Amino acid sequence: MSTLLSGLTQISEIHADNIPPSQISIAGWLRTKRGSKKFSFLEINDGTCTKSLQVIVDANISNYSDIEKLTTGCSVKITGNLVLSPGKGQKYELQATAVSIYGFADPETYPLQKKEMTYEYLRDNAHMRVRTSTYSSVFRIRSRISFAIHQFFTQRGFCYVHTPLLTTADGEGAGESFKVTNFDLEKVPKTKEGKVDFTQDFFEEPTMLCVTGQLEGELLAMGLNRIYTFGPTFRAENSNTSRHLAEFWMVEPEFAFADLEDNMQLAQDMIRFVVADVLENCHDDLDVCIQKTQLDTREYLRLALEKPFIRVSYTEAIEILKSCGKNFEHPVYWGCDLKSEHERYLCEEHFKSPTIVFNYPEELKAFYMYLNDDGKTVRAMDVLMPGIGEVVGGSQREDRENILIERMKAKGINTEHMDFYVSLRRFGSVPHAGFGLGLERLIMWVTGMNNIRDVIPFPRTPGNCKY
Repeated sequence: MSTLLSGLTQISEIHADNIPPSQISIAGWLRTKRGSKKFSFLEINDGTCTKSLQVIVDANISNYSDIEKLTTGCSVKITGNLVLSPGKGQKYELQATAVSIYGFADPETYPLQKKEMTYEYLRDNAHMRVRTSTYSSVFRIRSRISFAIHQFFTQRGFCYVHTPLLTTADGEGAGESFKVTNFDLEKVPKTKEGKVDFTQDFFEEPTMLCVTGQLEGELLAMGLNRIYTFGPTFRAENSNTSRHLAEFWMVEPEFAFADLEDNMQLAQDMIRFVVADVLENCHDDLDVCIQKTQLDTREYLRLALEKPFIRVSYTEAIEILKSCGKNFEHPVYWGCDLKSEHERYLCEEHFKSPTIVFNYPEELKAFYMYLNDDGKTVRAMDVLMPGIGEVVGGSQREDRENILIERMKAKGINTEHMDFYVSLRRFGSVPHAGFGLGLERLIMWVTGMNNIRDVIPFPRTPGNCKY
């Protein structure tokens, strides 16, 4: 039985049959109200589950005239007798003995009206959209997925670490980072050459928000053996697509004494663990998402549990795509970067199963990925899921100092500035691997929501940093 310190009973506990008929108190927000001068029916939701609780308020209650004024969005505390309901479609109802009103909601200006509201409208009112059934379900699923991820890695002996959000190291080498400074932007000091004098800045050198916690994660794995990070990352990519955010959450495990095969297996096991947990614990919330999106994601989720994860090399994948006879929007050739349409064809139409593509051309991938003996490919892997495409990207890390330095120079990365990372290869270097999972991409796949801005509470995108 779950109660708050104030003695309130959560509505989720009632619907889970954890609360016997008794006198209880609940608190929440009014979804709907109907009634007469003799009694009123209130539908109260407290955010703990998708289902509301029907409350019957008799007109004999002293403040019934105030209760008659209640409208959608008002907040209340209700004490009463929880009883089995004679009505259809509900097992319990609450017969109120006392109603306290916390706050009224002006029906003229309350943003959530009793009509169909578009995703765009709700994104513009992100401070209120969590009170809708769709978004409250999405965010509860997000919470459950996050919990399952922590549980998965903890059970496998991974140490949860916190890597920096501020860094001077560009982990991807892409340059699409948010710069951080303590300068007065109207009085930025310059060198004699006219360049910004970062020696006078807070950190005394160019600093940015992290695009990954991987590099620091590797450092910690070299002493802790198995680690994972789980936190926000930032990318200043000027993209307004349905798949990109400027601030997003990444899960990044790194583990020592591991190769590409170990990495692929870990990613597969993690996805299956999360899927099984969601299917077991998020029935009602999944129902809400399926009803809203008209996409039964349970089919894809069960595929992850029941079908083997097909493993195919990039070279073989390219041959499959070239010979399939499908007219792709983006051309297919060896060396091309696989697009979403390619990824989804492989896992949805060709293999009809989760698919892991490995051994990508080295020019497509980051400097830290292990170079194969052919000199053309690296031990990288992407996990492709039916319904969305890539959800995981990772690799065996390059543990040979000379080859790592060569690849860094080829990609224009300052090896001296990154010597802390290179030095791992001089002090007891070991084979190691890791991957990155974009939490929001995973939630999109699970819920069927087709815009990444709808699976994070407050999306950060070009031109939008509201709230």
